Amino acid sequence: MTDTTKLFIGSGPGGADPQALELKRANRHGLIAGATGTGKTVTLQGIVDGLSAIGVPTFVADVKGDLSGLAMAGSPTAKNHELFAARAVEIGMTDWRYGDNPVQFWDLYGEQGHPIRTTISEMGPLLLARMLNLNDVQEGVLTIAFHVADKEGLLILDLDDLQSMLVHVGERADELTLEYGNVSKQSVGTIQRSLLQLRSQGGDHFFGEPALDLHDFLAVDDQGRGIVNVLAADKLMASPRLYATFLLWMLSELFQTLPEIGDPDKPKLCFFFDEAHLLFEDAPDALLEKVEQVVRLIRSKGVGVYFITQNPIDIPDKVAAQLGNRVQHALRAFTPRDQAGVEAAAKTFRSNPGVDVATSITQLKTGEALVSLLQPDGAPSPVTRTLVKPPSSRVGPLSPEERQVMITTDAIGSKYDDLIDRESAEEILKAKGNEAAAAAAETKATSEAAKAEAQQSKLDAQAAKAQAQADAAQQRLQIQQQRETDRQAAAAAREAARPTMTDKVIQSASRAVASSVGRQLGNQLIRGILGGLFRGR
Repeated sequence: MTDTTKLFIGSGPGGADPQALELKRANRHGLIAGATGTGKTVTLQGIVDGLSAIGVPTFVADVKGDLSGLAMAGSPTAKNHELFAARAVEIGMTDWRYGDNPVQFWDLYGEQGHPIRTTISEMGPLLLARMLNLNDVQEGVLTIAFHVADKEGLLILDLDDLQSMLVHVGERADELTLEYGNVSKQSVGTIQRSLLQLRSQGGDHFFGEPALDLHDFLAVDDQGRGIVNVLAADKLMASPRLYATFLLWMLSELFQTLPEIGDPDKPKLCFFFDEAHLLFEDAPDALLEKVEQVVRLIRSKGVGVYFITQNPIDIPDKVAAQLGNRVQHALRAFTPRDQAGVEAAAKTFRSNPGVDVATSITQLKTGEALVSLLQPDGAPSPVTRTLVKPPSSRVGPLSPEERQVMITTDAIGSKYDDLIDRESAEEILKAKGNEAAAAAAETKATSEAAKAEAQQSKLDAQAAKAQAQADAAQQRLQIQQQRETDRQAAAAAREAARPTMTDKVIQSASRAVASSVGRQLGNQLIRGILGGLFRGR
């Protein structure tokens, strides 16, 4: 029932109207939609089983944890065995049997699989702005930070690098504003707060090295079976923006990495994105345009993208227009939005006179779907009501022990287990900051030494001046003391030369006596002279 050119999806009762995915058209993307519990996961699992068996690697986002069962063969003792066996008989699958798949488990947090990392530079400002929910102004500042880093040869590998780069840009805001436009410190602060929130969601596990080599997704095992890459996304779903951005990053990286090959005989890789609406909720126009561009062009790289969602209206029209292979499970029409989804889904199918699409969508049973697949000429087949084939692998999760065995024995080994922290923006800017701080400290020390020397010189001058003043004062004091000594000596000499009271009395008496005797002698002399004169006459 299967061959190397087709992948059987299902048929009507008794094998009527078999529906098979043309492998040459499997890179034209697809949609698996339907309400909860209608069989989307089993359909997805059956398609992945088939692709792996014919050598097509796949990537599957495991949101609920049950797709880990792809690694193990189903069992006749499983509770759903009778249902699957009955379905195989009902659609005429005589060759149906259980089988496993070669699986590689991945986990952004490194808990349930090999760590997946990329660098901030590889993510780029557009996707990172989407992840951080930045507005246009903040995205502009982030873009400037990336541009400055590229210009100055600074690698932005992890969140530490980006935060250091934003600090650097903030410190140079005035300079960069003149060259690149407004760089406000408020915007830088907002981005930093968003990065802290991203850290709290575990985003720091995603950024770093060794970065994922996407060629590890493109491998086959030694039996030629395509490797099934299962991403543990149950915890990641708590951070839907991180989940959506990561998936979009992988598509972008594949688009940029893989060569153009047109429409190969079978895809090089098929992606299956569960909870696809998370890619598009609250996404800005620029991001939607990027998603549309990547989905439209990546088919020429041999990559098929399949979105799994509850309601087809979750997918934007421009993206939905690229989805040529469609499997529509039952929808419920309880609300106006549900009714709109039914109408939208009905309009996307190529009409079939024997199928009332709008009515059938609400009546489909679990495991039943409306199917329209691209034909060899590229035209969609008329919509057909189809019983989907049962999977060959286990439906349900692995035990933790089983998962661990798979992780430790796969081909990836320990390639991504150990984090590498090489020199990048954080270390370089820190070194420059340390150098600048050391230079500033040296300049400050030199300046302070010069100031201290000048101060010491000033103090020395003041001390010298004070000493000179003290010396002058001492000299003046000595002079004054000498003068006082001389004065006292002179006074003492005068005092010594001055007659005593007795001497004064004697001198006075002597003067008195001398004066009396003198007067007497004088009188006698005068009388003698005068008497001689008179006698001579």
